[in-house]
Amino acid sequence: RLEWRVCSWEMDRLEVPVSAFACRPPASLFSTAAEQRSAGDDFHGDDPADDPSHSITSVRILELRASKLEEQLRDLTERYKRALADSDNVRRRTQKFVEDAKLFGIQSFCRDLVEVADLVEETTGLSEEQEGPSLSQGLARIQARLQEVFTKHGLEKMKPVGDSYDPYDHEIVCHMPAEGVEPGTIAVVKQDGYKLHGRTIRHAHVGIAVKMQE
Repeated sequence: RLEWRVCSWEMDRLEVPVSAFACRPPASLFSTAAEQRSAGDDFHGDDPADDPSHSITSVRILELRASKLEEQLRDLTERYKRALADSDNVRRRTQKFVEDAKLFGIQSFCRDLVEVADLVEETTGLSEEQEGPSLSQGLARIQARLQEVFTKHGLEKMKPVGDSYDPYDHEIVCHMPAEGVEPGTIAVVKQDGYKLHGRTIRHAHVGIAVKMQE
């Protein structure tokens, strides 16, 4: 503004036409604009997207991530293989345990039955030598010992006489007059039934009492 004012004052004093001294904008304005354009060009020229070094860095980062993922994949694959092998070993041991249980699950029961077999052998020897009280006592011992073995292993003989008929436990094989028992109840057992831990493993063959017509 100061330069423009001086210019106008000079023109008034010399009485020179204004057109002869057409004042131009200061050179500093053009210099400033040129610098701004240059700065703008420099700014756009430094764009990281166009920088080759930046692209190389991005590729390197992706390669590192891919390498890490491959390592994790290998680790997970190894873990899966080990878990699969452990599972197969457990399955084989379990199968072996089940097979052994089927084969030797009754070994305790058999061991007790061996004692009963010894008693039977002894009683058989007595029956060959003599008959009488010794034989009956031997048979009683066998029966008592056998019932002890049954009870020990959860095997129970049914005693259904006088009870009502139950199709889950009994099988009717005959009917007979009701003498001393209520009609419709079990009067006689033709073959003993057994339960193992409360489950019927052999039905009792029974005769049902019926009321006789007069």
